[in-house]
Amino acid sequence: MAMSYSRTPRLKPLLDALPPGFIVDTAWLRARRIDPKSIHNYVNQGWIERIIRGVYRRPLPNRVESDKLSWKAVLVSLQQLMDCDVHLGGKNALDYAGYAHYIMMGEGQRVHFYGSAPSWLKRLPTTDKIILHGSKLFGDNPVGIVDAHPLNYRKEWAVDIWRWPIKASCPERAILELIAELQGDSDFEYVELYFQSLITLRPELLMTLLTACRSVKVRRLFFVFADLYQHPWRKYLDTDQIDFGSGPRALVPGGKFHPTYHISLPEFFVDTSYEDDCIF
Repeated sequence: MAMSYSRTPRLKPLLDALPPGFIVDTAWLRARRIDPKSIHNYVNQGWIERIIRGVYRRPLPNRVESDKLSWKAVLVSLQQLMDCDVHLGGKNALDYAGYAHYIMMGEGQRVHFYGSAPSWLKRLPTTDKIILHGSKLFGDNPVGIVDAHPLNYRKEWAVDIWRWPIKASCPERAILELIAELQGDSDFEYVELYFQSLITLRPELLMTLLTACRSVKVRRLFFVFADLYQHPWRKYLDTDQIDFGSGPRALVPGGKFHPTYHISLPEFFVDTSYEDDCIF
């Protein structure tokens, strides 16, 4: 028989603060004066369940959840309950905003979080592989991080973890985060697929983000793509206000030197009219 609220005065406040499907850690529970013995009792009674050492989840009704956690359940818990400065970014933020036109979705993908999170994050059994990036690209600047709902959001959802908004990069910030992770030839083709669809980006916000961005490589590569596609917003970006650094940057070994932005790119990506340019 489950223990009653009257016998456990801290249980009801716990259940009020911990929605079904969310996870919390021992530090969060102890901050609410829930001692290890009570945690053990709550697990035995089924009010919460142990995911890994020091991390617990409140079960969803009818135990419909998988043994593995969805990245959304993890991220919403970090943001909404544990006040972690972490957000969804890069490719996944673009997917979440509806730009996954050419990308296969499903379990087993790599999901990119940006910011800071507890060390136990890397030990969680999740349906997708969570990659945690630091905040070095923009520092502590939160510009372009927004509250986002999934495209299939339905207001009638009552307890489903997916009804909660998440903090995610807007497309203008997400494309810069994606470019920051770009490495080999296949990555260039991958970024191109996204860039083709970024027709409605906001130039004023782009200028703010490009100014705040700490990576010369990212700024140069962004304009390589921007010049290639010439979306309507490109003409409103003032390159005179952008710090492109000095000297060439060898990004791709054996790549061809871009004549304007002085960064090495895969040979197929640079116009063949520049065939006499420097090769790294």
